[in-house]
Amino acid sequence: IKRTSYIRTIMKKKIIPIALVAVSVISLIYFLTSASESESTGVLATVKKGTFVVDITTTGELEAKNSVQILGPRGTRNYRIWNMTIQDIIDEGTFVRKGDYVANLDPSELTNKVKDSQLEMEKIESQFIQTKLDTTLEMRKSRDELINLNYSVDEMQLKLDQSQYEPPATIRQAEIDLAKAGRAYTQATENYKIKREQNIAKMQEVILNKQKEQRNLDGMITLMESFTITAPEDGMLIYKKDWNGQSVGKGSQISAWDPVVATLPDLSSMNSITYVNEVD
Repeated sequence: IKRTSYIRTIMKKKIIPIALVAVSVISLIYFLTSASESESTGVLATVKKGTFVVDITTTGELEAKNSVQILGPRGTRNYRIWNMTIQDIIDEGTFVRKGDYVANLDPSELTNKVKDSQLEMEKIESQFIQTKLDTTLEMRKSRDELINLNYSVDEMQLKLDQSQYEPPATIRQAEIDLAKAGRAYTQATENYKIKREQNIAKMQEVILNKQKEQRNLDGMITLMESFTITAPEDGMLIYKKDWNGQSVGKGSQISAWDPVVATLPDLSSMNSITYVNEVD
């Protein structure tokens, strides 16, 4: 009995490890079989020849290939006006007819220059009147002097004529007095011509300054009218884009070198402007 119990105990100790090994082997076989089947089903596919399409969605805007520029005033550089602020402009997308109102630029800088020019005109006008009066008085004085010298020549001539029966010394003195009077009259006549030319030159200078300032003032007044901008032709108004792509609208500035306020695009031919990353 003791021997039989001992044998049974030995058999139990051997059967348990063998059973554990058998279970492990079966589990490993099942895992490898399942992994092989799943791997085969994930890799294998039917190969077809065709176009490989990659769709990329981007945003952008439409832009006309050709457009008419709506320009602000030109010639502002002649009056040292380099930038102009858009004081008011109609809404983008508005359809306008030729001659319709589009925008208005701030004229304050030009208005100040007009006022300065008007003050300068008043100053030149006063200078013109003063120069005219001065030259008139100076020339009148010179003419009176010529008349008096001419009378003096006639007087000396009369004395010489009356001294024919006087002593030779008296006659000689009369001749000398006549010669002096004649020379004085001749010199006065030449001086009168020189003064007349000088006064003419003075008046011409003042007149030229007056005309120049008047042209300057008239030009600025005419230029101010162009600060109200109208459409050059029919079309839909689109705001101009500046160097960084921002729309130029109310409160923006335009320069004297590029006085474009807005555009009228030709909608019959358009470009689609967008940007795509280089990696795409």
